[in-house]
Amino acid sequence: MIGIVGYGAYIPVWRIKNSEIAKVWGSNKAGDAEKAVAGVDEDTTTMAVEASIIALSRSGIDAKKIGAIYVGSESHPYAVKPTASIVAEAIGATPELTAADFEFACKAGTAAWQAVCGLIASGKIEYGLAVGSDTAQGRPGDELEYTAASGAGAYIFGEKGVIASLDYTCSFTTDTPDFWRREGELYPRHGGRFTGEPAYFKHVISATKLLLEKTSTKIEDYDYFIFHQPNAKFPLRVAKILGIPKEKIMPGFIVNEIGNTYSANVQIALAAVLDIAMPGEKILVTSFGSGAGSDSFSFTVTNKIEEKRHKGVPVRELIKNKKYIDYAMYAKFRKKLRGATG
Repeated sequence: MIGIVGYGAYIPVWRIKNSEIAKVWGSNKAGDAEKAVAGVDEDTTTMAVEASIIALSRSGIDAKKIGAIYVGSESHPYAVKPTASIVAEAIGATPELTAADFEFACKAGTAAWQAVCGLIASGKIEYGLAVGSDTAQGRPGDELEYTAASGAGAYIFGEKGVIASLDYTCSFTTDTPDFWRREGELYPRHGGRFTGEPAYFKHVISATKLLLEKTSTKIEDYDYFIFHQPNAKFPLRVAKILGIPKEKIMPGFIVNEIGNTYSANVQIALAAVLDIAMPGEKILVTSFGSGAGSDSFSFTVTNKIEEKRHKGVPVRELIKNKKYIDYAMYAKFRKKLRGATG
């Protein structure tokens, strides 16, 4: 039985309200939402390490038993140098492992889930660590700036001490250029309305339906649903289309509180659900990455969950631990002032 052995999430303490961003750009997009912002001394690597340390603590295993470490992100600090090798060194993993960085927009982290589970299933490794971590970019004044956030989620998979078994996974992928950033460009570009219908909705719904078909399960068989949350509207619309009760979505619905953490998006949402899920309950997770593709997963919580989850801080507590900054500090933290020396 392959599944999650340990999990961890990291959310920076800093927050900026949408109303603060709207005040600068004269927009009417304020609302009540806010997002997490990586500090001046934080990046994708530091957050990945923090989440991985928590996952390792919850797993109860020796880091040297980890045979693969994969980090998914679209904001790796180095264009040429892996984030994964730094994470491996930081958590005390053995050099005798495979490590690599993954990239597929916001679903790079779930692609890493599939990769480590494949290695475990083949008997090549005993445990694998898969991380989604991002300091998401948004061009000043662009609508992405209201949601592009920072955070990390880390998962250790294995066959012993499983807290949530992986029942099935599948993917749905097409060449749909709804969102992109060329080499050397500071900020991504997006296709506006094109991002919704032919990209997000098509892939998330198709991957979810494919998993239900392949597993011969129905909506009623699942207790929780987690869909990628680029904003507050899209996942709720998917739930309505598929006939999913809102109460099965809300436990992992965190976008209005921390924003879209890109590759860490469903990772942090799943961690929030694992913080409260009971043995025997089933969770369906579907990620989305622009470009475009979705990965779907079916998990069943085991009776090991109670003894392990208390070893880390719950996601809801991480969300509550926050300090607000204004746009000036946000611009400094996210290095939006090119040429500044601070």
